[in-house]
Amino acid sequence: MKRKLKKIFKNARVITLLIFILFAVISIHPDPTKQGVAIRNVLSNSSASFAGMIPPKPTGTPMSREVILSIDNVPIKDIQDYYGKIDSLRQNSTVYIQTNKGDYSLKTSEKTDLGLIVYSAPTSNIRKGLDLEGGTRVLLQPEEKISQDDTNTLIDNMKQRLNVYGLSDLIIREANDLPPPLGTGNQYIIVEIAGATKEEVSDLLEKQGKFEARIGNETVFIGGQDIKSVCRSADCAGIDPQQGCGASGDTWMCRFRFSITLSQESAKKQADLTRNLDIITNENNQKYLEKPLILLLDDTEVDQLNIGSDLKGRAVTDIQISGSGVGLSRQEAALNALKNMKRLQTILLTGSLPVKIRIEKMDTISPILGEEFIKNVIFIAGLAILSVALVVFVRYRKIKISLTMLITMLSEVIILLGVASLIGWNLDLAAIAGIIIAVGTGVDHLIIITDETLGGQTQQIYDWKKRLKRALFIIMAAYFTTVVAMLPLLSAGAGILRGFAITTIIGVSIGVFIARPAYAAIIEILLKD
Repeated sequence: MKRKLKKIFKNARVITLLIFILFAVISIHPDPTKQGVAIRNVLSNSSASFAGMIPPKPTGTPMSREVILSIDNVPIKDIQDYYGKIDSLRQNSTVYIQTNKGDYSLKTSEKTDLGLIVYSAPTSNIRKGLDLEGGTRVLLQPEEKISQDDTNTLIDNMKQRLNVYGLSDLIIREANDLPPPLGTGNQYIIVEIAGATKEEVSDLLEKQGKFEARIGNETVFIGGQDIKSVCRSADCAGIDPQQGCGASGDTWMCRFRFSITLSQESAKKQADLTRNLDIITNENNQKYLEKPLILLLDDTEVDQLNIGSDLKGRAVTDIQISGSGVGLSRQEAALNALKNMKRLQTILLTGSLPVKIRIEKMDTISPILGEEFIKNVIFIAGLAILSVALVVFVRYRKIKISLTMLITMLSEVIILLGVASLIGWNLDLAAIAGIIIAVGTGVDHLIIITDETLGGQTQQIYDWKKRLKRALFIIMAAYFTTVVAMLPLLSAGAGILRGFAITTIIGVSIGVFIARPAYAAIIEILLKD
């Protein structure tokens, strides 16, 4: 037996499987003992924001979230401890918060609100969808057919608007029905926000979104109303050809520029407001007016721009908006500059959506239901796996076959969860259904491999490679049939079935190309005399 085990762990297919399992575990990064509460959002202009706490990046992994460990030296182990401590705080008092990333001193408001939205600290990098985490899902539909560029602009605008209001833990994606005659061809936008209520999301998405530019306390122009156009093409937007990029110490800085067109009324108002402003010179010998142009979205300041001295008292409709991006290299600085430019362009277009949208459907999922569902899924999944192992044992009367099949099924699930955590795919009901399909097809394939291998023992001459090749041919035929069947679901059902299709395709691919060849090699070694 030791000789067979040694041969198994030297097999190339088994080694490949073990390497994928190792990387999957590293990607999942499980830590069941983790305590505390993770910060989901930091509200703007709140005590936490003034203390230097920043909201997490939507693209960050769950285990990278900042976790509150103690408040006023009182350990915070779970969400109950956190709210219990918050309720005991006094108004206008100083609070000391310790997290895994630093210490903060906050001042409570009259409502003892710190401006933090928290949830139980994640114990792995597996992202849970709204079905398991709780939150709000909104299905939006444009009132008329729009182009792909307008769809991208619409999504950017909504992301910007929701981020301004402190809702950064969100997913906004495009979804379309199949074109006629197979479907309606309708266009949709799906918005998923974890931890937000139905009322909050409805209020934010139904607002028209007011963009405003001020000089001092006076409004110069309003987005969508006074801005006629925002240039996004290469001939009038991009890295500034006159200033370009330059090194400053260990960092690089690149300047960008793009043009916008104002209405005649806004141009005249700008001329009136800048006519009496003084001109100042900065450290780079560049001349600007003493007051900047302040950009606000729904009355929240999002940026400030210096006004060139040449615009003083002039009623111009075509003006240049400029800014910069920094980085450790020229390429990084250029990419950051273009990213900042796109952000400003999006802000200028916000409130001037390319098409009106309406809320088709809105669902609110309770996190309590999600917790109960997870417990039930784990219990049922464990029971199903044990049942399969028992049936296989009764069928083949060999414990080593049952154990090998059980380990192979578990390895497929681990690798699939590792891939999901690596690409940031949310685990929701549709994804869980995909995992079940992947594991179910895996059991069928493992039985085919086992039957073909055991069938060779009834022959006087064992041709293991030929029989396994026939089994793998059957498996590959079934695999391609499954993938082809899943492809239409990638765009069908307004994106609701997208998670199911993607999870199924990834799951069966992992099984066919990684786990099941390793199982065939193990069975061949264990059963071959």
